[in-house]
Amino acid sequence: MRRHLLCVALVATLSACGAAEPVWAPDEAVAKARYVHDGPPAITLFTVISTRNGSGAHAGLMINGSQRIMFDPAGSWKLPRLAERNDVHFGMTDKMVNFYIDYHARETYYVVEQTKVVSPEVAQIAMQRAMSYGAVPKAQCTNAVSAVLKGVPGFETLPHTWFPKKLMEAFRELPGVTERKITDDDADDNHGVLLVQAGDPRLAEKAAAAQ
Repeated sequence: MRRHLLCVALVATLSACGAAEPVWAPDEAVAKARYVHDGPPAITLFTVISTRNGSGAHAGLMINGSQRIMFDPAGSWKLPRLAERNDVHFGMTDKMVNFYIDYHARETYYVVEQTKVVSPEVAQIAMQRAMSYGAVPKAQCTNAVSAVLKGVPGFETLPHTWFPKKLMEAFRELPGVTERKITDDDADDNHGVLLVQAGDPRLAEKAAAAQ
């Protein structure tokens, strides 16, 4: 997969589910970042899978309802112009979704994207549960995602699990789920990158220095 913009090295690297700290963007930043997608209300599970041994490495949850957000518990993916509140990222435009996928997919990992269309009411329940969950400790990504989904109508059959692949396989069995696999031949030493947004002088300077 082609990189969308310039890349700079992150201090943090992508481990099993990365590290997380409590973050609380101000109301103004959250309101400014808010993005409403014109697609149907939907819940999308992203699962990062090792190409070496097939094990699950990370899980994230995108919810499209009254706005589109990404719940990326204990994740190391960050973009400076997205507002974040405790692992919930606001402003998930199509470009930001591509950035998210591109960050995780590389020669040693691929991404499975599974989407289920839901009612606006169900999407809102999922969104509120994700937004109220709180910051997630390291290595508890799937524990958090599965806990959020277990309380959402239509998702009660999913297991509460710590294992990304187990959740992915159960999600696949839900009625109406569509799925795609995203691969990338990027070298593994590019795994700790942040896709630079145009017009951010701080990141442009770092990108220039890294060349």
